[in-house]
Amino acid sequence: MPKMKSCSGAAKRFKKTANGFKHRQSFTSHILTKKSTKRKRHLRGTLQICAADKPLVRRMLPYI
Repeated sequence: MPKMKSCSGAAKRFKKTANGFKHRQSFTSHILTKKSTKRKRHLRGTLQICAADKPLVRRMLPYI
């Protein structure tokens, strides 16, 4: 049986942690002038993906 390929886009976006996968938040790359400083500050960190998305990410990244 040949090896399964990872989805390269998902490999760039998600990293494995002990509790699941972490991801960067969206809406942080451009058109930042109309967003408040508080909003940009809260978007700065990383989050865990929600439980409903875990099987999808696991299927896209079979060996991670």
